[in-house]
Amino acid sequence: MSASRSTRRLCHAAAAVVSALALTATGPTAAQARPSGPVAKRLCSQGGRPGVMACTALARTDVTVKAMLGPGVSPGGFGPADLRAAYGLPADGGAGQTVAIVDAYDDPDAEKDLTAYRKQFGLPECTTASGCLRKTDQTGGTTYPEGNSGWAGEISLDLDMVSAVAPSAHILLVEAKSADLDDLGAAENEAVALGAKYVSNSYGGGETSSETAADAKYFRHPGVAITAASGDSGYGTQYPAASPDVVAVGGTSLKRGPDTRGWTETAWGGTKAGQGAGAGCSAYEPKPSWQHDSGCARRTIADVSAVADPATGVAVYDTYQAGGWNVYGGTSVSAPLIAAVYALAGPPSANSSPASFPYAHASALNDITTGSDGTCTPAYLCTAGPGYDGPTGLGTPNGTTAFTG
Repeated sequence: MSASRSTRRLCHAAAAVVSALALTATGPTAAQARPSGPVAKRLCSQGGRPGVMACTALARTDVTVKAMLGPGVSPGGFGPADLRAAYGLPADGGAGQTVAIVDAYDDPDAEKDLTAYRKQFGLPECTTASGCLRKTDQTGGTTYPEGNSGWAGEISLDLDMVSAVAPSAHILLVEAKSADLDDLGAAENEAVALGAKYVSNSYGGGETSSETAADAKYFRHPGVAITAASGDSGYGTQYPAASPDVVAVGGTSLKRGPDTRGWTETAWGGTKAGQGAGAGCSAYEPKPSWQHDSGCARRTIADVSAVADPATGVAVYDTYQAGGWNVYGGTSVSAPLIAAVYALAGPPSANSSPASFPYAHASALNDITTGSDGTCTPAYLCTAGPGYDGPTGLGTPNGTTAFTG
């Protein structure tokens, strides 16, 4: 192994430890205080300079990670049946569709771990041999980048969430050679070039004045539903969720409830600032024509949302420098989940803007009316209430109607 590669790996490991301890924010306006609630760590080190992205996955560290499960033992966290029941989704949807996942670095165990997840929950096999799973580098080849344990956990989470919601869909994994936006953007373009109509991005970084140019270069793909995580640091914005060319996906806390739905949701955020769904008013992006909230003259985040709170997290299987069955949270859960819901709804029409679809069908979503991710003015940018709000957007899926053109 070269000295430079060894140095890079040591840097990745050190940064991940610092990030796990500090739980620092990705957005420049996000609050920094340590949150209350379950103990969780960030899987990815935070970007140290503009243009470097970080994945938005959080791993619970106060639950036991299990390499194997005994007879009759279920993984911790919500599984596919729970998520489909909570959001009114079919059990076998996604046939004929391909959902792409864009992440940085390589997960050498991606296919093996996906097989274990799907077998545990009785989902149909999805392998390279069957044609269901395809893995490429950012140019569409098979020269994969170096492995990275944090981003490998993110990849496992993304693969598992698409499988949970759209078990009959094909999955395309495109791995960028680094966490730089230019490499992730090249992977984004490659995913679309390979035919994906749904692309999930579970990463983000601070907004910069150059991001509007990046919109046109990497994320402006009419007729393709591109989702982006809003962030895990509470009130504050990040890119690419700020782009009007993507579906900005916020986060909720999801619990079983006594009402007719059988589930309750609140905006994800604790009584102390610092952890929760990203939200707010973009510093640079123009307001899209389909957004009409009055307290932000520019692009508002988010559009829609789904479960993201690690306290009500999901089951994920990851063995690349990891222990096996984990409970993960973060808007890295909600972004691929929403991408898969778009796949259930069917291909967007040519030249359409899929981020606008929920705004035409707001009544077909679960409106989240309680919870907050911080303190702000006007209050709706960080506090859930009837109708549109920042942390949860228009709400969470209630079937697929809101995601059709």
